[in-house]
Amino acid sequence: MSAAQGVAVAVDPEVLLARAYLSRVAEPPAPALAAFVDEVGPVVAARRVREGAGDGPGALPPAVARETSARRGTDRAEADLALLAARGGRLIVPEDPEWPAAALAGLGVVAGPDGAPGLEGPATRDGPAVPLALWAQGPLRLDADPSGWVAVVGARAASEYGLWVARDWSAELADRGGTVVSGAALGIDGAAHRGAIAVGGDTVAVLACGIDRAYPPKHATLLEHIGKRGLVVTEYPPGATPARHRFLVRNRIIAALTAGTLVVEAAARSGAMRTALVAGALGRAVMVVPGPVTSVMSLGCHELARRPEVSVVGRVEHVVEEVSRVGDGLAPPPGTPTRPTDGLDPGAMRVREALPLHAARTAVRLAHDAGVDFAEADTHLRDLEARGLVVEDAGRWRRRPG
Repeated sequence: MSAAQGVAVAVDPEVLLARAYLSRVAEPPAPALAAFVDEVGPVVAARRVREGAGDGPGALPPAVARETSARRGTDRAEADLALLAARGGRLIVPEDPEWPAAALAGLGVVAGPDGAPGLEGPATRDGPAVPLALWAQGPLRLDADPSGWVAVVGARAASEYGLWVARDWSAELADRGGTVVSGAALGIDGAAHRGAIAVGGDTVAVLACGIDRAYPPKHATLLEHIGKRGLVVTEYPPGATPARHRFLVRNRIIAALTAGTLVVEAAARSGAMRTALVAGALGRAVMVVPGPVTSVMSLGCHELARRPEVSVVGRVEHVVEEVSRVGDGLAPPPGTPTRPTDGLDPGAMRVREALPLHAARTAVRLAHDAGVDFAEADTHLRDLEARGLVVEDAGRWRRRPG
């Protein structure tokens, strides 16, 4: 859905300023701050964070104070929003109808220390991790139907096989009307975005840095194109630099915004694996592309494939089936090659099999070799002749060439 198709609803400028400030003041994930904002509202929360911990009934909760103490004096909200507007972007907040509330709500449930197995680490150890705001640029909207949104993720050091799958499958998904979501990284991510773009389809890049940062630098042109035709989105304020922990934190948003995550290639420990684990914990479809058992870039896929909730996919139709609503988009069975002998009577097949590839036999000999009486062998030979499978020559039978 384009911005022109959406219904523009103005958000209170004071709310936008408060959310912009809060977005910078705490390093995601900031579960205590997010809960505090839900409790008192963004404007009051921003004011109380600026004022510091304090004492008495208006005191800042200790957990919120810990998350915000290092940056509470840094207020660039007006400048950040001005920069965003100059780029043609927008700050998407929970008070905006475009906010993908249903998609993101589950993050607060699965991202705690007692969440899904395998999710330990900086993206989850601090508890619920719903973003405070999302900085966005591009005509696509986050309130679009998520059923057609597919995350395509994988290794940066991808093989030619992985790059081909990511590019080709993403092109086909986009050509079918789907939206390809990835992280704009080198390797699989970049191939996925380019595949969608190649067919004029929709793609979304979720960044681990500020929206004004082109990272990796090699993808500056790619990100510029996505920002004009698709959507670039991040929870980090302008100027925020990429860092390893931010990529891990960012991946939960990729998983949450989509109906399913497709892992094309992944090492045994990788960001793509984390994205898949979060997607599974959120109840989204998780799919993996099998690869050579000799490739370290397929180890993660094969380990994921051992989990009962993960689907191994071999073609785009399988992906569509996994992310579609129940009963929709079912993948047709693969075409089965036909053979000239399909539908033959078992007796006729025995007679034909008794014929050598490059020699002729009499009907009597064939009856003996096939273990049937002469009359039955003769009937089968006439049937085989009518089908063009054998030919009679001077009372002897041979297979028809070809």
